[in-house]
Amino acid sequence: MKNTLKVVLADDEALIRLDIREMLTEAGHEVAGEANNGEDAVAMTRALQPDLVIMDVKMPQMDGLTASKIITDEHLAPVLLLTAYSQQEIVSQAKSSGVLGYLVKPVREEQLFPAMEIAISRFEEIKALGAELGLLKESLETRKLLDRAKGILMSAHGFTEQEAYRKMQQYSMNRRISIKELAEAVIASALKNK
Repeated sequence: MKNTLKVVLADDEALIRLDIREMLTEAGHEVAGEANNGEDAVAMTRALQPDLVIMDVKMPQMDGLTASKIITDEHLAPVLLLTAYSQQEIVSQAKSSGVLGYLVKPVREEQLFPAMEIAISRFEEIKALGAELGLLKESLETRKLLDRAKGILMSAHGFTEQEAYRKMQQYSMNRRISIKELAEAVIASALKNK
């Protein structure tokens, strides 16, 4: 966990926010914004891009679970959920909303900081996996386009698969375009000439 974290704190109880703000600031963290409802928490998270959001479950206008789901779906920040209730139903809803940590009030320092560290660590892992998944999808898409373009060249010019690939490789290097762009051009040309 980096030394100073920028945190958005959302709870409709001012006293709870005050207690948590004191814990955070005494530990050297910055409370960048405070909200007393879920709508404001989402807006602040979008605007302030915090390292972490600490949010209560029960709040007016938009509850913490709904706000957490929005923040999580938009990959804005990790969410640590606070609740006065430890009922299984709320725990299940918290899991499905994508929160990365869950604390029952009253929040104690010895629970808060480890939970923050774990939530941030899991968020970074999820972001890295998302980036890796994006690269894999891109690679698969390129592979499919390349196979289709090779097939077109093989049937049009009688090349073997290896010859078609080599020709495409040479052409893409000579023209300084990616193999994916070349494959797309070969496919588009073949479709146009049908």
